[in-house]
Amino acid sequence: MTQPADTPPAPPPALPIIERRRIEAEILRHVYDVLAESHGVEVARTTLDKAVSRSAIAQGEKFRTELGRDPDLADFAAILPNWTAGDALSIEVRHAAPDRLDFDVVRCRYAEMYRDMGLGEIGHLLSCNRDGEFCTGYNPAMELTRTETLMTGGRRCDFRYRMKPAG
Repeated sequence: MTQPADTPPAPPPALPIIERRRIEAEILRHVYDVLAESHGVEVARTTLDKAVSRSAIAQGEKFRTELGRDPDLADFAAILPNWTAGDALSIEVRHAAPDRLDFDVVRCRYAEMYRDMGLGEIGHLLSCNRDGEFCTGYNPAMELTRTETLMTGGRRCDFRYRMKPAG
C-alpha cells in the first residue's frame, strides 16, 4: 500500500531505553578505554560520569518540556514505564503520591546487560548515576535518595524520591 504524497511518513517506533543504553555502552566503552589508556582510569571515570550526567539532565529537560510544566512525582510515576519496558526493571512500589515516590528495583536487566558486556565495573556510571541527574533536568525540586543498587552488589535498588518544600 502506498502512502499519499502529502502524508509525512510515520515516525519509527521508539527504541526501548534499555536498548538505547546498550548501544550507548558499546560506544562509550571505547571512549572509556581510550581515555583510560591516555589519561588514566580516574580521568576516564570522571569524564564518563560528567558526560552521562549531562545526557541525563538533557533527557529530564526534554521530558519536562514535552509535559509543558514542572512535573511532580505523579508525573514521574506516569513515565516510569519508559525505563521498565520489556521487563528491563522489576519494581515493587512502596508509596506513590505527587510529593513522594518510593519503590524498590528487585531485578535490573540494565545491570545484567552491563555485566554481560564486560562493563560491570562502570555500569553505575552508565546507568545508576543518571537517576539523580535526570531529576535536575526534569524538576530540580525532585530529590532522589538511594542507599544501595543491584549494580554495585546490593540486594535491591531503593529509590526514594521527594519533592523539596517550596520556598
